Amino acid sequence: MAKDRPGTTPAPTGRQDPISPTSPKTPDAAPSPRADIDAFLAQVRGLSPSGQPGQRGRLVFALDATMSRQPTWDTACRLQADMFREATATGGLDVQLVYYRGISECRASRWVSQPERLSDLMVRIDCRGGHTQIGKVLSHARQETARQRVQALVFVGDAMEEKIDDLSQAAGELGLLGVPAFMFQEGDDPIAEQAFREVARLSKGAYGRFSAGSAHELAELLKAAAAYAAGGMKALSARRDGGAVRLLAQLR
Repeated sequence: MAKDRPGTTPAPTGRQDPISPTSPKTPDAAPSPRADIDAFLAQVRGLSPSGQPGQRGRLVFALDATMSRQPTWDTACRLQADMFREATATGGLDVQLVYYRGISECRASRWVSQPERLSDLMVRIDCRGGHTQIGKVLSHARQETARQRVQALVFVGDAMEEKIDDLSQAAGELGLLGVPAFMFQEGDDPIAEQAFREVARLSKGAYGRFSAGSAHELAELLKAAAAYAAGGMKALSARRDGGAVRLLAQLR
């Protein structure tokens, strides 16, 4: 099927070209407390299920690809396959990769249903300098769900350089459409935290913070969000692998 072939489609919110390779930046952040991840998981428990039984969920997976994001981008490339596996038990998950970098460059991939397809897309992207474009990501998610229902938006980033009022309006629109934004922050930048929390609140989603370079923490957050997109909390309960057991232990 076309959605399983690597490639990109023009996003309504920014310029699009074929997806390409990766480059560096080293985040400078203090480790985040375990309580942040526990709080996020508790928020997920309070959300309502996202889809009908047997129906594939659709998740927009958005990443900041500016220079500071390289180390976590490489981690996300490895961990995204776990998102698919977590969702498989409840009918599977279709994912669209969205990223921004450089000067006003924001791109979206086709929808893919196999982890290796998403990996192929991600490893060809190189991070470049530029400002955040979170507003474009939120607008894109809104336009995608207008075409066909999107169960959740997952965003991973470490900064926010936009007007919070503009992001708040876009987040509120997602909330009205039933598309929760799962805002995952790397590091402890206070401006980013304030904005991410507000976007999560207004979209009826959830906020989570993870330490710079902590693959384990990011893996838990991504799998929890993927399980929700595929079938709500019931999806987590259906899994019996190590990661799911750890999540369930914290949710009880």
